[in-house]
Amino acid sequence: MHTIALPRQTIKFSYDIGAGENLLNILVDQQIFIESPCGGRGSCGKCKIKHLGGDLPPLSADEEERLTPKEIADGIRLACLIYPTGDLEIDIVDQEENHQVLTGGYVPEYEPNPAIRKETIEIIKPTLEDQTPYELLLATALGMDQLPWDVLRQITMGEGTYTGVFNQDQLIGIEKGDTRERLYGVAVDIGTTTVVAALIDLRTGAEIDSEAAINAQKNYGQDVLTRITYVLEHGKEGRNQLQTAIVDSLNEMLNTMCERQQISPSLIYEIAIAANCTMMHMVLGVDPLSIGKAPYAPIFVGAKDVKARDVGLTALSSFGRVYCLPAVSSYIGADIVAGAYVAGLHNRKDKVLFIDIGTNGEIVLSDGEKLVSCSCAAGPALEGMNISCGMRAADGAIEEVRFDNEQGFALKVIGNIAPLGLCGSGIMAAIRELLKHEFITARGNIVKPEELEAGDPRLSYLDLDGKKRRIRIGEGPHKILITQGDVRQVQLAKSAILSGFVALVKAMDLSFSDLDEVIVAGQFGAHLSVESLVGTDILPQAVRDKITYIGNSSKTGAYLALMSLETRREMIKLARDFSYLELSVTKGYERLFAECSQFKV
Repeated sequence: MHTIALPRQTIKFSYDIGAGENLLNILVDQQIFIESPCGGRGSCGKCKIKHLGGDLPPLSADEEERLTPKEIADGIRLACLIYPTGDLEIDIVDQEENHQVLTGGYVPEYEPNPAIRKETIEIIKPTLEDQTPYELLLATALGMDQLPWDVLRQITMGEGTYTGVFNQDQLIGIEKGDTRERLYGVAVDIGTTTVVAALIDLRTGAEIDSEAAINAQKNYGQDVLTRITYVLEHGKEGRNQLQTAIVDSLNEMLNTMCERQQISPSLIYEIAIAANCTMMHMVLGVDPLSIGKAPYAPIFVGAKDVKARDVGLTALSSFGRVYCLPAVSSYIGADIVAGAYVAGLHNRKDKVLFIDIGTNGEIVLSDGEKLVSCSCAAGPALEGMNISCGMRAADGAIEEVRFDNEQGFALKVIGNIAPLGLCGSGIMAAIRELLKHEFITARGNIVKPEELEAGDPRLSYLDLDGKKRRIRIGEGPHKILITQGDVRQVQLAKSAILSGFVALVKAMDLSFSDLDEVIVAGQFGAHLSVESLVGTDILPQAVRDKITYIGNSSKTGAYLALMSLETRREMIKLARDFSYLELSVTKGYERLFAECSQFKV
């Protein structure tokens, strides 16, 4: 046996060389996590560690390709490409801090009628002459024949005032005293990248507090397919790890809000969750493997109402519930049903396109009568991942870029500190400016220096790494560069989304000019300006003046489901009204995808 030490974290543990695991997997087994968007497949170059001492194999060709000369000189290595052979001392390269997560959005009008309600009763203590069982006393006072077994187990009775807690018409708990004034729920949006939770007063509908975090499942893969692959490779243990990661994170978020507001978690009675289909399977501990392979049929898509304790959620009442909003298919999840509902697609008679832009781009088109949806695998590039200088929207992330011939590149950086990298909106702004000023051709090629005339201001920003062309847009602790590979990643993402947009419009026998509104939703979409959306050709120029934003509509949908039983019923009906267009089997889609990969410059 040999040891691995992390002095800064005061961690040291033993490992077995004979197991043949790479360093990333060895660390994950110890619950020590590093950024690994590609799931440890050696393609993203993000799982960086610093070699402090001990034996390591020589630098591999893949590491040389993904690390800068300065990083190599500083002892930086990639954990997924290292197979330790002895005692080792390392440090984890610091990750981004102060992540920016969208928590708000447009809230339509609704009729308050939450599923959880309370009712008080008075109980007179039995006597020797009248030994009426407490169950009968309570049941009679509540207009019931008998109490559910789960409720009977909660009773330690005496005389006085009690409060019955109901989930619709079902009694789920009994509380001592009159607790009607304390009735809370939580609305949750579980995204692939981020998680948002809002503490809600169910009596008034007021949002008392909110908490946001990066989805802890990122440690097992950046997107849904890499996480599904992790389950495939690790079996039931992998499925449990992914469920534990998100459930523990939710418990922590709930406890944080309760502590901040000085509210006992026992006064939270329901959590409403909107999420994509894979995340919903994982939070409930349901096998997600069928989502990742043809014919992509999930285990379930219907709404679920389950006991919170059954899925490991403990930071609420012991008889608290979890309500999961309905989905449509494997790739049109409850988050999109929620968004479509918030956008009012179930009531509108005009022609509206709804799009949630992120790791997956989900699109819904309504012509006033039919709802047709599709899903596009945009990949993590639009959120700053799989980009050479990419990072999440945290302090040090470039979020806006401007260029002119005289001043060069002007950068807006989160936290107003030296730039560390580019977040999603930053990479899109950079590509927009590079297209506008012809650093990049319509085919996505970085311009060759020899094609520019002497004195062209662009020449001073072209950076050559051997024969590879790069564009330097800023200086920080290290150069901020846009590589040809970065441009290709954005090209693939924009082609996926634009081709889905075009395919849906064609499927409904419409044109861009027929659309009355294009509604952009989601964490990433909210940070993309109209200028960046059409300037990078993610959305066509023809809809420039029709684009509106509604923010985090997934969380809003969860809020509405928490507050209104009528909304739940309408969402269930809406999910059934969707039809789904599978792009991969659509005639001519491969050609359409290729056409959409071109930039309009």
